[in-house]
Amino acid sequence: MSSSATNAIAQSGFQKFLNHPAGPKTIHFWAPAAKWALVIAGVGDMQRPAENLSVSQNVALAATGLIWSRYSLVIIPKNWSLFTVNVFVAGTGLTQLTRIFNYRQSLKNGEAKPVEAAAVAAAEK
Repeated sequence: MSSSATNAIAQSGFQKFLNHPAGPKTIHFWAPAAKWALVIAGVGDMQRPAENLSVSQNVALAATGLIWSRYSLVIIPKNWSLFTVNVFVAGTGLTQLTRIFNYRQSLKNGEAKPVEAAAVAAAEK
């Protein structure tokens, strides 16, 4: 058995992770790690009223997440952490777009009042 094969067998799980082509010594690890901030921000926006959400921002998040999810599976080495974070980015963007769509539909159906109209009505009382 060659010395490199012996070294590969002797490496611990942590050493394998550390020395992986998409491990923490590379940008392939840190870019997806930093991108989790977008997911956290998107989840935080779930508390905001739908009328205050940006359609263009959430379309961009959803599209970016979907595009990069696909890309992360065709590059070498396959970057599963990039795939995972982008699935979540796309999911938060699509969830917010669904909230915006449902809110706008409820306005058309007369089920909800826009925030401005509600504020004017409250001020008049």
